[in-house]
Amino acid sequence: MRTALTILLSLLLLSSNTLFAEGKQKAVLITGASSGLGLKMTELLSTSGFFVYATARKDADLKRLDSMKNVEAIKLDVLKPDQIEAAVTQVSNAGRGLYGLINNAGVAIFGPMIEVPVEELDYQLDVNVLGPYRVLQAFAPMIIESKGRIATTGSIAGTLASSMFGHYSMSKHAIEAYTDSLASEMERFGVHVSVIEPGNYASNIGQTAKQRILKSNYWTNESRYKQDRDGMLAGLDQVLKGADPLPVAEAALAIMQSDNPKRRYMVVPNEGQAQLTLRRSMRKLLEQNQNQQFKFTNAELRTMFEEEVNKIEQ
Repeated sequence: MRTALTILLSLLLLSSNTLFAEGKQKAVLITGASSGLGLKMTELLSTSGFFVYATARKDADLKRLDSMKNVEAIKLDVLKPDQIEAAVTQVSNAGRGLYGLINNAGVAIFGPMIEVPVEELDYQLDVNVLGPYRVLQAFAPMIIESKGRIATTGSIAGTLASSMFGHYSMSKHAIEAYTDSLASEMERFGVHVSVIEPGNYASNIGQTAKQRILKSNYWTNESRYKQDRDGMLAGLDQVLKGADPLPVAEAALAIMQSDNPKRRYMVVPNEGQAQLTLRRSMRKLLEQNQNQQFKFTNAELRTMFEEEVNKIEQ
């Protein structure tokens, strides 16, 4: 009896291993996976049952990613349609399908709105907005086929907008609109769409932004905002020393694992950033309601708020 049971368990284990080998693992593609948030997502998802296609631009990063278990590196620059097309071919030929798409690649342009050249804004929007758009359209058929998940790394800057952060915030505000429209359009196919809105976590985006300012000199020493420039350059050095971005990766994992992911995952390292972001959302509501033709009273706003709370909690 024990021998028969042992044989049965062995057959079940063999069947499970065969399925694993045949690529029945759910596959997720992550852009901008070489460092920071994208790398942390790659590490967590690849050790949590997913196969990860991790994209990067540099050969050294690709080699490092390829050495990880359950990870296949893909050369992909979101500005280059030919590389996106090649990535689709590579994923398709692998035969696993594609369950999840995480558009994480991004850059940051900082500086005064009246001085930063329009070419820098073009670059900001090209990477952070058109980049996800290009990748989405390329991989959408595979995601629809698997009734999968789409996530984009936004930011609390998609709600906040402050001095010298305008260009970056514009791109992240756009991702908020992109998420809402896409979620509505993909619902009919059984595809869930989410945005992850991180606060200040450790990443290389600050160093990359600083290098671009110094190399291209788009925000010059002759700026009307030189004091802000000096403060920004010093502050960008601190981004690498931010909090461990594991909670951001955990949000990505939750999106891929949940039967009913949330639309928004705000992930911040401290209460102050959470309160600042939520208060700004509230203030926008009040500014919209101020002295408009159909102005609602505070009591009516509270009633509307409770109604929306009930919808979300259902």
